[in-house]
Amino acid sequence: MPDPISFPDASTLATPFYILLIVGEVLALRFASLKGSYETRDAITSLTMGLGSVISDALLGGLVFGLVLLAYQFRVTTIEVSWGAGILCFVLADLEYYWRHRLMHRSRWFWAAHVVHHSSQHYNLTTALRQSWTGPISGLIVLMVPIALLGFHPALIAFVASLNLVYQFWIHTETINRLPRWFEAVFNTPSHHRVHHGRNPRYLDANYAGTLIIWDRMFGTFVPEEDSDPVRYGIVKNIGTFNPLRVAFHEYVGIARDALAPGLTFAQRFLYIFAPPGYSHDGSRSTAASLKADFVARRPQEAGRPGLPQSAAPQRLSALD
Repeated sequence: MPDPISFPDASTLATPFYILLIVGEVLALRFASLKGSYETRDAITSLTMGLGSVISDALLGGLVFGLVLLAYQFRVTTIEVSWGAGILCFVLADLEYYWRHRLMHRSRWFWAAHVVHHSSQHYNLTTALRQSWTGPISGLIVLMVPIALLGFHPALIAFVASLNLVYQFWIHTETINRLPRWFEAVFNTPSHHRVHHGRNPRYLDANYAGTLIIWDRMFGTFVPEEDSDPVRYGIVKNIGTFNPLRVAFHEYVGIARDALAPGLTFAQRFLYIFAPPGYSHDGSRSTAASLKADFVARRPQEAGRPGLPQSAAPQRLSALD
C-alpha cells in the first residue's frame, strides 16, 4: 500500500468561497452593468447536481481510485513529495485532464456522464457546480494510471486534480470579458471556456483545457471567442428540463434505446454506445463534424476559420444556425 501521506480536498475547502463568489456574481449582475444571467430553477438544478456529485464521489470515488492505488505498487520509481514534484504532477494531471475531457466529448459513453455539465442554457458560476453523478463509473480513471506508474504518490495526484477543479470554478462566468494577452495565451480563461460551452458549430469540440490552454494550442483544438458569433449555451438538442434525474440520466436512456433497437448489427449497436455523439447508422442525425460542414456549406466565407473545416462535404443541412 502507498505510504500514509495525505492532503486536504481542495475542492471541499473551497466550498465557502464558491458560495461567496456565487452571491457576489448575483449581486454584481443585479446592481452593476455586467453581462450575465441567472434563472432560479436552472441555478437550483445546477446546485442539486453538484450536491449529488459530491455524494456520488464519496460513495464511488474511492472504489475506482483503487486502480490508481494499485498502479502505484508497480511504479518505475518513487518520486518524493516536494514542491517541485507537486508542480510537475499538476502539469501532468492537467495534461491528463485535457485528454480525459476530450474523450468525454468524442465518445457517447463518456459524454453520457459529461453532458450534465453542458446541459444548462445559462453560463454562470452555478454552472461550474453542475456535475455528473456517474463520472466515477465512466472508466476514465484509467488515464491517471500512467502518472502513478511514474512514481507520483496517489494522494498527491488526487490533491492536484482537486486543485485543477478549483481553478476551473471561476472561469464559468460572463462577467469577465478578456484578460491580458499573456494570461489568455497560457491559461484557461472565462473567454476560452465560454467557447467550450457553446453550441455554435464553430465552438463545438473546442478548448478542452482544465488550467493550461496550451494543450489546446498544441493539439489543434483551440478556438477563440469571436464577438461576431456570440456564444449560445447548452447542447445541440437542449433537453428543456429542470428535473435532476432526467438531467443526470437522459443520455444513458438514449444510449439504451438506440443500442437495443431491433434490426441493428453488432457493430451498429457498439457504435451507438462508443462512437461520437450524434452517430446514427442511417446518417439521420448530426455529429459535430457534420454540423460544422453544414455551417460552412451555408457560409463558404467561413471555411478554414478556427473551429471550422476547410471545405464543406455534402451533409444534411442542420437547423442550428
